[in-house]
Amino acid sequence: MPQTNMMKAKSNLHKRKSSLISDGHPSAFKKRISRRGSYVDSFERKPEGNTIREENYNEDEDKNVIGKYMIKEKAGGEYDAVDDYQDNADYLPEDKGPNTTEEQPHKGMVTRYSDEKNNPSTRHFIHGYHLIQGQMNHGMEDYIFAQHRNLDGYDLGLYAIFDGHSGHEVAKYLRNHLFENILSEPGFWENPVQAIKKACKATDDEVLENVADSRGGSTAVAAILVNGVKLLVANVGDSRAISCKNGRANPLTVDHDPEKEKALVESRGGFVSKRPGNVPRVDGQLAMTRAFGDGKLKKHITAEPDVTIEKIDEDTEFIILASDGVWKVMTNQEACDCIKNVDGAEKASKKLIKEAKSLGSYDDISCIVIMF
Repeated sequence: MPQTNMMKAKSNLHKRKSSLISDGHPSAFKKRISRRGSYVDSFERKPEGNTIREENYNEDEDKNVIGKYMIKEKAGGEYDAVDDYQDNADYLPEDKGPNTTEEQPHKGMVTRYSDEKNNPSTRHFIHGYHLIQGQMNHGMEDYIFAQHRNLDGYDLGLYAIFDGHSGHEVAKYLRNHLFENILSEPGFWENPVQAIKKACKATDDEVLENVADSRGGSTAVAAILVNGVKLLVANVGDSRAISCKNGRANPLTVDHDPEKEKALVESRGGFVSKRPGNVPRVDGQLAMTRAFGDGKLKKHITAEPDVTIEKIDEDTEFIILASDGVWKVMTNQEACDCIKNVDGAEKASKKLIKEAKSLGSYDDISCIVIMF
């Protein structure tokens, strides 16, 4: 990283004092070499139909240890701020804890984002989430953030999926810092798209300087729901967000696939290759063109997000945010159809992950469902 960027990143890190629970000092993160499907040389895999499975997975779920805890699945409902496999309940101060399943509606407040006439919103929304460890030889690398917060007179829903690779450290750092960096970015309410992009750049600089080794990284799909009527969505990588309106799936993000963004990679001096039976990869290694961290490839990839603003109207039934563990085996419409008749956001998130697993998804699988 150039010296000027390093100084800027360090300055930003000291300026941004997160109110979220974090691990303490960034130096506490341990660097390690992990195995992850995002890298071509990470582990031996064999094709099985349209999916790929890890041969040594133990079919007895209770024997798949995550850290020192015998935990396979996690689920949560409204007010569950953070879900964390690696730590023993790192929850926000106002969080009710890991056993909360209550789903309570939130009534939007008057805001300039309500609609063009500045009428008050009456949309109610609830959220639920679920995640399970995949069938590969590494610990859980997915992190979820799901929180309701009142800020500056706004009723906010903050939701994100962080899918780490070659270790969980970057995903964990994003879980603890990304939203706080976004919301503290000057000009966020006046120009949210530009503010989100600046915050992602600053966060990536922090990650590269203080957290990740040359290979550790994470994708991110993050959404900010404002008063139940406006949705800001930022995407870096191959996790995905969709909405369901009148039973029809509506994509809110586009996957950053190496073949689709080959020109971007080549313009930065990299290349895209594909081995027989494998997926396209940047420099023959990374299966996405955008990610936080990944210092070894940073000259050829970027952490700049695509940012969209979606109006949540009366036709919007629910929003799904999910890691690629869902999208590798399900289309957008199939995901909508899977949960369209489910009563309750947490039940819907559990059903979606159960369906993805039954279809042969081998990866860590995580999702958030926001219902209106």
